[in-house]
Amino acid sequence: MPTHPSGLSAVPDPVSDSAPASIAERAAAPRTLQVPTAGGLTWRPWTRADVPALTELMNAVEKADGRDWFISSGEVEELFDAPVFDAASDTLVGLDADGTMLAHGSVERYPTTGVSLLRAGVTGGVHPTRRGEGIGTELLAWGTGRARQALAALGTDPEVAGLPGRISAHILDVDPPERHDLLRAAGYEPMRYYANLLRDLSAPVPAIGLEPPLRLVPWSDALEDATRLARNDAFRDHWGSQPRTAESWRAHRSAFAPQWSFVVIDESVLYEGSEQEQPGDTTVPPGTPYVVGLHLGERYEHDWESQGYTAGYTGLLGVRRAYRGRRIAAALLTHAMHVYAADGMQRAELDVDTDNPTGAPALYARLGYTKSDGSTLHTIEL
Repeated sequence: MPTHPSGLSAVPDPVSDSAPASIAERAAAPRTLQVPTAGGLTWRPWTRADVPALTELMNAVEKADGRDWFISSGEVEELFDAPVFDAASDTLVGLDADGTMLAHGSVERYPTTGVSLLRAGVTGGVHPTRRGEGIGTELLAWGTGRARQALAALGTDPEVAGLPGRISAHILDVDPPERHDLLRAAGYEPMRYYANLLRDLSAPVPAIGLEPPLRLVPWSDALEDATRLARNDAFRDHWGSQPRTAESWRAHRSAFAPQWSFVVIDESVLYEGSEQEQPGDTTVPPGTPYVVGLHLGERYEHDWESQGYTAGYTGLLGVRRAYRGRRIAAALLTHAMHVYAADGMQRAELDVDTDNPTGAPALYARLGYTKSDGSTLHTIEL
C-alpha cells in the first residue's frame, strides 16, 4: 500500500542578501544519462502495453523483499495518467534476450503550482534472479540523474527557480538492508520515518459525535474541490506537504473507496468560495458547504489474501488548522472504522509520519492502532 511522504521548506541565508542559486544550478544535472550496462540487459522506456508485465515484475521484486502487499495493475496503469509524466524520458525497463522484463526504474515529477518545494521521486527494482550484478546501482544512478535533469528544467520558470529541491526514495523496513547502503552510496540520507498501523475491528470501536454546527456527510463529487482545499489547509504545516491542484487531487484514485470516505462541514459558515481562500482558484463557487475535515478511504482487495486479513485503509485524514481540537479527526476515523466493520473488514489500517505535528500518532494509539511495520524516506536536498 502506498504511502504518501513529502519534503521541507526553504531556509533563508542569514549572511548573504543575494538571491539563492537557481534550481538549474543546484540540481547539478548531467548533460546525458548513462543507461545501465550491467547485466547485459536491453533498455527502453515503458509503454501502456507493458502494464501487465510491469506489474508482474514489480510483484516479484516486492515478494522477494519480504512484503505481503503488492502493487496492482490499476496502480501501474494510473502512473501513465499522472499530471506530470513522460514515459519516454522518465522510465526505463530492462529486458533479457527473450524479452523478459527483469528491472525497472522511474522518476515521479509533481505539479509546481503554489508549491514551496520542488520534488522528484525515484523508484526501481531488480528481479531477484538478477541481483548482485550491479544493475540496481546503475539503475539508481540513472534515476537520480534523471531526477536532477527534471528539477533543473524548472529553472526556466522564475516563479519557482529559487525554491529548494528534493530527490527522494522510499524504503520499507522489510526491504534488504543493503538497499539503505545503496542509497547512501548514491548521496541519499535518511530524512523521515513512517509507521504502518493496524487496528483490530473485532475490539469495540467508540462512537464519537460532533457538536453542531459541525456535521459529518458522505464524500460527494459536488464537494471534491472543497475537500481538496480543506486537505491543502490541513496539511500546510506537515513536513514537506505541498498543495494539490484540481488535477493532481484526482490522480492516483485506483484504490479510492467512496463508500468509506467522508467529510465534515461547518453549517454555520457561508463559504465565499475558493477565489476568496486561494486567489486564482475558482473551482469552488460561493455558497458551497465549507469542508473542515476529511477522511479518504481506500480498498486494496488484491492484498487481502497475502496479508491474511481484510482491511479498510485510511489514505488521508485531515482537519483544517482552525478546527483542530474539536474531535473532528476522531469522529471521522471512528465513523470509518464502524463502516469498515459493517462491510466485513477485519482491520483498519493507515500510514503515519512518526513526527506528525498534529499529534496524530497519539490519537491512533488511543483508538487502538498498533504498529505493524514501517518505512524510511531517503533524500538528496538541493
